[in-house]
Amino acid sequence: MKVGTPAESRPAERRVACVPETVSSLVDAGLTVHVQEGAGRHAHAPDAAYRAAGAAVTSEDPTAESDVVVSVQPLTPEQASRLKPGAVTISFLQPATDQDLIRVYAERRVTSFSFDLLPRVTRAQSADALSSQALVSGYRAVLVAAERLPRFLPMFTTAAGTVPPAKVLVLGAGVAGLQAIATARRLGAVVEAYDVRKAAGEEVRSLGAKFLELDLETQSGVYASVQSEEFLERQRELIGAHVAASDVVITTAAIPGRKAPVLVTTDMLKAMPPGSVLVDLAAESGGNCTDTVAGEENWVGEVLVHGVRNLPSSMPVHASRLYSRNVLNLLKLMVVDGVVLPDLDDEVLAGCCVTHDGQIRKELP
Repeated sequence: MKVGTPAESRPAERRVACVPETVSSLVDAGLTVHVQEGAGRHAHAPDAAYRAAGAAVTSEDPTAESDVVVSVQPLTPEQASRLKPGAVTISFLQPATDQDLIRVYAERRVTSFSFDLLPRVTRAQSADALSSQALVSGYRAVLVAAERLPRFLPMFTTAAGTVPPAKVLVLGAGVAGLQAIATARRLGAVVEAYDVRKAAGEEVRSLGAKFLELDLETQSGVYASVQSEEFLERQRELIGAHVAASDVVITTAAIPGRKAPVLVTTDMLKAMPPGSVLVDLAAESGGNCTDTVAGEENWVGEVLVHGVRNLPSSMPVHASRLYSRNVLNLLKLMVVDGVVLPDLDDEVLAGCCVTHDGQIRKELP
């Protein structure tokens, strides 16, 4: 069976779904791999490296001839219309925003899988692309903030006096938040963090940051969930003083399939020191800040709000390497004797399957 990797269709996407390092594993599993010319150029994966690993490099998009198509971003509806009936696709497919594409998949009887819907269970961890890409986002968010902050992050003691370290506040201590904490600490900042999950406190403290204990009834679960508006209002009241004392705020609170909760308001921004920076990793799902504009930097008084888009794409080498391993591990759950046969009785595959055999398996908005 042919596994096709087309060049990404969105101009800002620099990752690739299959790197040369994973080609040999797919070939060992009995699959043939076809990669479009130049698909890995932004990730510094040249065509020659794919050939050396055992892939066929094609001048045209291999989508129409492939039994399985792997990509980072979802295919375009035009690409989807050329898929074989019964083909399998793997990508970051979002039912909330890709409804037209999903209907094409159903019409073409395509079996589509989305990493956005992968169940958070132990068996699925090696295929958890949301987490692997969040790792990249958390790291990059701190570098983005440090580049824009007109002050040092670390403390310096000089003959001209002592420069105090910057204060960084991270809101949300999932994978992205924890990596942001670790990176800010490596750069010498004083870091505080908050998460609605009580269990996150131990992880935050283990990284050398202070965990904010707010007078709120916190959750004990592993993943954040939807909170009431009353809870969020009280949360904002208690967070406000910590935001005002920070030079950098990095917000990472996102709930899959839902609008991001608002954690930082305009009034809170205006209380921050002049020149401060807020980096909002939830910008694409509505933003954790009332003044966030996805993909843009805007000033609120003397505070810069950066609504970052697709941060993993700014580190295409390692982001692609991690993502391609996620793709490989998800495919391994489907391959039987060199044939891709998804077993939809498997809780992992069933959980992230969007369309199959002409049916849309996930409710569209």
